[in-house]
Amino acid sequence: MHQNHSKSNKLVTRTNGLSLEEINGTVKVPKGKGFWRTLFAYSGPGALVAVGYMDPGNWSTSITGGQNFQYLLMSVILISSLIAMLLQYMAAKLGIVTQMDLAQAIRARTSKRLGIILWIITELAIMATDIAEVIGAAIALYLLFHIPLVIAVFITVFDVLLLLLLTKIGFRKIEGIVVCLIFVILFVFVYQVALSHPDWSEVIKGFIPTTKTFSEGTVVNGQTPLAGSLGIIGATVMPHNLYLHSAVSQTRAVDHSDQEEVAQAVRFTTWDSNIQLSMAFIVNALLLIMGVAVFKSGTVADPSFFGLFQALSDPSTMSNGILVEVARTGILSTLFAVALLASGQNSTITGTLTGQVIMEGFIHLRIPLWVRRLVTRLISVVPVMICVLFTQSDDPVQEHTALNNLMNNSQVFLAFALPFSMLPLLMMTNNSAMMGTRFRNRPILQVLGWISVMALTFLNLRGLPDDIRGFFGSQATASQLQMANLIAYLLIIAVLALLAWTVRDLYHSNKAYEENQKLHKQ
Repeated sequence: MHQNHSKSNKLVTRTNGLSLEEINGTVKVPKGKGFWRTLFAYSGPGALVAVGYMDPGNWSTSITGGQNFQYLLMSVILISSLIAMLLQYMAAKLGIVTQMDLAQAIRARTSKRLGIILWIITELAIMATDIAEVIGAAIALYLLFHIPLVIAVFITVFDVLLLLLLTKIGFRKIEGIVVCLIFVILFVFVYQVALSHPDWSEVIKGFIPTTKTFSEGTVVNGQTPLAGSLGIIGATVMPHNLYLHSAVSQTRAVDHSDQEEVAQAVRFTTWDSNIQLSMAFIVNALLLIMGVAVFKSGTVADPSFFGLFQALSDPSTMSNGILVEVARTGILSTLFAVALLASGQNSTITGTLTGQVIMEGFIHLRIPLWVRRLVTRLISVVPVMICVLFTQSDDPVQEHTALNNLMNNSQVFLAFALPFSMLPLLMMTNNSAMMGTRFRNRPILQVLGWISVMALTFLNLRGLPDDIRGFFGSQATASQLQMANLIAYLLIIAVLALLAWTVRDLYHSNKAYEENQKLHKQ
């Protein structure tokens, strides 16, 4: 069990205590009550996690996938969501059973040097996510209130004031606000898809994967089904959600000396997670259906948020008469911008909490949440501001494309960081010495876990050369493409070497832990 060594009279303090100590174990749960009342008490952490599966980074990948390949990539959204449910279950269980979040658990079982490297990689991934949030929120402000982009980007820094307010009202109310914003996003896309009358038989067929799903032979608007699939997978399963869930699953008051109470916490937290992730799956499926059914095929040439907003307000791009009439009123495009703003604000809350989790867990430092938010947001604003300033004299399409490319390119860090959260999570939850024989992953979950981790790692690394080539733009020269390939393959080697180092440290640590337990029993 951790001991807390933090002092509150400094801005930066040392800590080695409970995960998110201010809210750890603060939410009371009923005992001996019915299923629904107990589930309600445990509901909330799953919503904070689900936000990451429907953030602005997911939007263009799903809508573009629908525009280019109709319902072909529906199966990719389904598979990604099922893998997400499995990994989030493991993350929540790790937090509840061991009373450590994923960052603390990795740090406790790896060397100090490796711990710092993994912390830097995870910080880069969180900043990459933050760039997508800045772009999404700034564009939403521009579209809704016609605020110039430079000023809109700067305004996103002040969401730290929103965060300060939220920290004063209690964690349960924060969970409630997040759930409300999720319903706003869900309502917008249900409404738009309902008006479009999609071909539901084709939607259902799309859930069955075929060889075409990961094909490289077909190219539509410069994209192959494989590239579209990788984009959806990369935007769906994100490393920071695993850290966040392992921490916020500990907000419920649980008596850890009672195994039945721990088992109940695991059970209801899993219910909460799966329900909320099912909603995230529905949102992502609706986004892809929008790409197919709302717009006439091939009419959205600009897949950026600007292009989608413009298309939703242009009757000539709509796929049926009802949509044409509604598009004329401007309701479709306005609702889209509102959902974009809600998505960005949701991600603000969860991104800040995750940043605190990894800083405390990996390097045992704590800073106030508002300072954490201000620092990461200011860092994330810099590349967005540079992009806006350099392209504001260009024509609007070029400016929009540049911002869209920046958002897509920032997702490279997510692909880079994901294996370093998935692999330790799987190894630790498979370990009976750490989890106990009752809570370790069952054999079937171990098999599914290894298949998922290896498949996602392979696909992320498989897509890395294309991601790096994206940095050089669509007009890259042959020498630039060669350089991109070289950088990508060096990064792949670095990732595999770091993964081998991580596995070695975890393996030796688990063995030492098991030996210590045997000695204590004797």
